[in-house]
Amino acid sequence: MQTLIDSILEQLNSVILGKQAETRLALACLLAKGHLLIEDLPGMGKTTLAHTLAKTLGLSFQRIQFTSDLLPADVVGLSIFQPEKQTFILHKGPIFSQLLLADEINRASPKTQSALLEGMEEKQVSIDGVSHNLPDPFFVIATQNPLHHAGTYLLPESQLDRFMMRISLGFPNAEAEKQILLSDDHHVKLNKLTSVVSQQQLTELQQAANKIYVSASILDYIIALCHLTRTDEFSGAPLSPRAGKAILNAAKAWAFTKGREHLLPEDIQAVFVVVCQHRLTSGIDEITNNGLSLSSQVLQQIDPINFN
Repeated sequence: MQTLIDSILEQLNSVILGKQAETRLALACLLAKGHLLIEDLPGMGKTTLAHTLAKTLGLSFQRIQFTSDLLPADVVGLSIFQPEKQTFILHKGPIFSQLLLADEINRASPKTQSALLEGMEEKQVSIDGVSHNLPDPFFVIATQNPLHHAGTYLLPESQLDRFMMRISLGFPNAEAEKQILLSDDHHVKLNKLTSVVSQQQLTELQQAANKIYVSASILDYIIALCHLTRTDEFSGAPLSPRAGKAILNAAKAWAFTKGREHLLPEDIQAVFVVVCQHRLTSGIDEITNNGLSLSSQVLQQIDPINFN
């Protein structure tokens, strides 16, 4: 299976240049059956990464451009009465896809943002009181602009908690930027991409990632990190049991992409910041600053050598 992982990462990195760590994190998030939030400035490759993941993994893909006038029905769909048949016909929204790109999610109102909550958590949506299952697998990749940009809304904590990881691509280094300037337009690259894995192979990869061995000491390490955030001395928001589960699943998927069959403390450290930085903030400060500082602070206070 490591050959498949290497092939996936190779194709991702052929489009997203100079961001090997970020593409591995994104892949680990999807292998762990999580949802991904990407926060960055416009033009940094957020949308391109989502397109590349969908093409590489052979997933059906839909994109929603979130705007201030977007309605919940524009996301989930609605039932329309057909007079000739005297019945209501369901017109499914773009959420009925295996990989949904919620582009600039923080430009829509909180009411529209919340339309994603049921689908992200329950893998189903309710339309006119009837529940409809979403495709399997189902992933949401959401992009958002920094909060100081005009026309942005703060994502509520309940929605942030549904995202397993929050990553930022950041600026490329000089060599990678040179390659970007000289390479084909990213639309040309995307059109040339083909699926690296089948649906069955993707399911097998997810199952294998979930079976990574976890020792009791590693579980104690995760619990110690979470409990530190629940003390009176800690200035951020406490990590919930759901956050602890996200840390565990993300670390297992990360270890799997590295070709290991058991979890190490370094796997926890590799994913802790991206899993927790958007959960440790109160929503007042920007995630990119306060959340990063708080999550790094937690890691530094718990010595992993005690849990080997």
